[in-house]
Amino acid sequence: MPARSVGTGTVSFGLVSIPVRLYSTSETSGGVRFNMLDPSDNTRVKQQLVNPRTGVIVERKETIKGYEFGKGQYVTFSDEEIKDLQEKAAPAIEITEFVPLAEVEPIYFEKSYYLGPEKGGERAYRLLSEAMRKTGRSALAKHAARGKQYLVMLRPFASGLLMQQLKYEDELKSFDEVPLGEETELKPGELELAVQLIEQIASDDFKPDQYTDEVRKRLWNAIQSKIDGREIADDETEAPQAQIIDLMEALKASLSKNGEVEADGAAAASKPAKKAAAQRKATKKKRVRRAASAPAKRAVAG
Repeated sequence: MPARSVGTGTVSFGLVSIPVRLYSTSETSGGVRFNMLDPSDNTRVKQQLVNPRTGVIVERKETIKGYEFGKGQYVTFSDEEIKDLQEKAAPAIEITEFVPLAEVEPIYFEKSYYLGPEKGGERAYRLLSEAMRKTGRSALAKHAARGKQYLVMLRPFASGLLMQQLKYEDELKSFDEVPLGEETELKPGELELAVQLIEQIASDDFKPDQYTDEVRKRLWNAIQSKIDGREIADDETEAPQAQIIDLMEALKASLSKNGEVEADGAAAASKPAKKAAAQRKATKKKRVRRAASAPAKRAVAG
């Protein structure tokens, strides 16, 4: 069944105009949505807007919009005033520049749409797609819709084009705000073991079909069980694994779990690991001696 278009537009660069259709990239029906019910009779309840000062219910159509510029202080706008300030919807998707695809960090990505050609635009659509694929570049463009102006990126995808809505720079927090703690030096062998672990479970292809939303799957199974009148079986959860404090040991344990540890990485880390193992062994012996001597001490005291 062909996909249903959610909108139309015209991609333009230079004197070239390409009529296109937009298609959703996601399935909204796959999510699990719950309604709020009255437990006395399972009737769906309604949400109401209430003035907290007077307790009076306010109808949604009677409300106005306001921006709080100070504590409890608002400037108000009517729907007509807001409408006049919004961007007028236009079909144009105006390309402003072409940049290397790798230069646009995924942190800017928001919503995605598939782009398909309108009738009569197939040749120009194919030309733009192939030209960007050959140059390794994506197109940054402006697009007005739903009263807003969006920054979007067009890039080759599969046998056509994908349009990704981007965040503006001022919508992102700076990574400089993230506390990273004091800079520490890596021990010899740690980097080698980390690289070895990455290579051990590395893949040259992204295979999204290997991953599923386990929580959603459990929810659907539980819903179906209740529909069928069956009890929901409790899933047994795995016991948490013992915490490994030493980074080198954690790396080695991870490698051992997935396969053999390569000799070079193990050799570089052997001394710290052996020392830690000896300390744990000595501690265990002390505990055994204490436990053995406790009955004798109680007997003497008696």
